[in-house]
Amino acid sequence: MTTPADDPSRPLLRAATVHSAARTAALCLVTTAATGAGLLLPLALGRTLDLLLARAPATGWVLYCAALVLSLALLDACQSVLVGVVDARTTAWLRGHLTRHVLAVGPRATARFGAGDLVARLVGNAAQAGTAPAARAALAAALAGPVGGIVALALIDPLLAAVFLAGAPVLALLLRAFARDTSRCVTRYQQEQGRIAAALAEAVDGHRTIAAAHTADRETTRILRPLPALSRAGHRMWQVQGRAAARAVAVAPLLQLGVVAVAGVLLVRHRLTVGEMLAASRYAVLATGVGMLVAQLAGVARARAAAGRLGEVIAEPAPTQGGHRLPPGPGRLELRGVNVRRGGRTVLDGVDLVVPGGTTLALVGRSGTGKSLLAALAGRLADPDGGEVLLDGVPLSELAHDDLRRAIAYAFERPVLLGDTVEDAIGLSLSAPSPTIVRQAARTAHTDDFVARLPNGYATTLADAPRSGGETQRLGLARAFAHGGRLLILDDALSSLDTVTEARITEALAGGGSSATRLLIAHRAATAARADAVAWLDGGRVRAVGRHEELWGITAYREAFTGTEPAAEGAYP
Repeated sequence: MTTPADDPSRPLLRAATVHSAARTAALCLVTTAATGAGLLLPLALGRTLDLLLARAPATGWVLYCAALVLSLALLDACQSVLVGVVDARTTAWLRGHLTRHVLAVGPRATARFGAGDLVARLVGNAAQAGTAPAARAALAAALAGPVGGIVALALIDPLLAAVFLAGAPVLALLLRAFARDTSRCVTRYQQEQGRIAAALAEAVDGHRTIAAAHTADRETTRILRPLPALSRAGHRMWQVQGRAAARAVAVAPLLQLGVVAVAGVLLVRHRLTVGEMLAASRYAVLATGVGMLVAQLAGVARARAAAGRLGEVIAEPAPTQGGHRLPPGPGRLELRGVNVRRGGRTVLDGVDLVVPGGTTLALVGRSGTGKSLLAALAGRLADPDGGEVLLDGVPLSELAHDDLRRAIAYAFERPVLLGDTVEDAIGLSLSAPSPTIVRQAARTAHTDDFVARLPNGYATTLADAPRSGGETQRLGLARAFAHGGRLLILDDALSSLDTVTEARITEALAGGGSSATRLLIAHRAATAARADAVAWLDGGRVRAVGRHEELWGITAYREAFTGTEPAAEGAYP
């Protein structure tokens, strides 16, 4: 159970408030000044009324009242502007902070929360949490009004304050219960919103499958399945707020009537003037400013609940980065006693593997044997639960982040192309993209001909570059080749290519097309045959390492490609 002391939303909100500290301080000053002006106005009005009734000169007090009214209008306008600015700045900071953290955590963030839920938190919850500094400043002003009203009543006559304070504890208990119940309801409501967003993101990502299977209606039902729970949470939230407001409104008029009644008695006994009675009636209204308190408490509760959802993401630790520099070397990759567990299951168990620098190693194994996970460990997109991964003798966890990312390039099965143009997408990882490097990488990936057919060649925007899955995969390969570095990891990055293109690319890699050490996942026997060595994964362990033709005589190894035993024992494709 999370306690207030270890609630990750607290430091997050503190940091967000510090980011807009100057404007938040200005907002506090403006709200305080507005509250002060609001407290002075009843006194000025009462004094003006007494002077007018006494037929004494009251021009100065009338002007004073007008100045207070004008000040309240100006301060209200300034408050509206500052609230908008503080909300926008805080929301922008929260989104930037959360985005950087999610990217630093890497794939583990998506695995735990889901892409749709992360987007919902980044967009909706960050906007709600961004209102926290302004809401707290407004809450302070909303509290200052009642407190100031009680003090003013005591200054007019202590008996008036005593009458009000006799019923104030009931009001305080109602507001406390409201704040607690609202926080629970808002949290539930935001959780249901996140579930809908996550399901929608999954459906958008799989829209082709849905269209092909004619399951649009079924998917719509699945996406909207949390809607009744969302509706119940929303209704509960409004019920809590309405019930609290109704109870408070029932108590507040009684307190006001009590104060006015006592003030009337004091007036009859000449302990109060007419102006003081007017002021007392206004201060009684300020002291029972329940409507403002309920609204501000609800705003703070929504902001804190949203910040709690952001805090859950921030609490997911990012991998720690070392400070060691990578020494010169050929790109020798080594895994020592690597263990990885996922969902209570051991996926990799005591894996020992060495890839000599400058060579090509193919990872082979049935689906689910941990090939992609091992590829992720090799470039520190994931960390092992036990053991270590080294590049040229240095554990990856000890390498400085920049050295690590400069040394390792990745190409994936489904590459996401980022940037405005095709050239931007290929040169993404280069600090100063060179057209020569980009075009050479495209030629190595056999995508130069495809790009040449585009309307503006390499300057074609990605949105205007229609492409097949294989062409997208080749652009991802080109991006990896342009990156350079000493270790190139192809995580199933040849799966969408035709056999001829795949053969050409693997031949280019094996024939010196890249000086980097190459680790690739192979599903075709011909691809494994072109590698310098093959690591055969089975049951979470490396069953054997050797040349493809040496391992082909093992039935279980052949079945990793074919799924069945070949007709001729020992046959080689």
